[in-house]
Amino acid sequence: MDTLQEKIANQFVVTSELVPPKGTNLDVLLETARSLDGYVDAFNVTDSHAAHMSLSAIATAHTLIVEGFEPILQMVTRDRNRIAIQSDMLGASLLGITNLVCMGGDPPDVGDHPHAKPVFDLSTAELIGAASTLNSGYDEAGHKLSEPTDFHIGAVVNPGSSDLATEIRRMEEKAEAGARFFQTQAIYEARSFIDFINSIHHLPVTIIAGVMPIKSIKMAQYANKKIPGIHIPEWMIQRIANADDVKEVSIQLAAELISELAPLCGGVHLMALGAEDRIPLILDRAMT
Repeated sequence: MDTLQEKIANQFVVTSELVPPKGTNLDVLLETARSLDGYVDAFNVTDSHAAHMSLSAIATAHTLIVEGFEPILQMVTRDRNRIAIQSDMLGASLLGITNLVCMGGDPPDVGDHPHAKPVFDLSTAELIGAASTLNSGYDEAGHKLSEPTDFHIGAVVNPGSSDLATEIRRMEEKAEAGARFFQTQAIYEARSFIDFINSIHHLPVTIIAGVMPIKSIKMAQYANKKIPGIHIPEWMIQRIANADDVKEVSIQLAAELISELAPLCGGVHLMALGAEDRIPLILDRAMT
């Protein structure tokens, strides 16, 4: 079976997210993964998402491999210094985890342990560089490893940033450090996404466009107010507001958006926020 890295090279890919639980029971998470088998190529495994303490992302990702699914391990710089981060990356490699998405992570004060001390020893670009260095057979300090890693390294980007020039400059730094695919913040307008794509043609990377279906007017209004870089157009909100069946219209809007985005990028990253049962319906419509 082709890996995500092999698929990205020659086909449109679909990724999604699984959030490890606060505890050790993975029954619900694995049931969700099974329900999306054949639709999702790989699953992001979040690393204490939104600074809420949860089961180890590495342990969860390894369990997914055992169950026949391909994980994308999120690595954040929030909680560990460079020694611990490199140790965890080596452990992940030993357990067969090859896909990494590197990011800073939300600060602890927004999560459920607000008095935890933030670390942020490495910038995101430095984290990517450390993973690349492990791939070359050395640690971040230049010491030789007994065996190199073979990570497929990714990062995140926000095409809707209010300072797009700075966002693209950071993206260039991440690509130079070794990132080869980028998952984006949620996108709702193909027209503005085209401008972003035209701005980064010079980078040897694959863009996986973020799609977050609109579940309600309240969700749309919250996203527009609180999530940087997201702009859900008023006409979409009105379609939800006028809907007799909100779920049906939400599915249709997401399918239409994916159809528009597909020619522009290498895949989509579906963030269903607990409504993963809609993903097959969305993809069936988008791909027909």
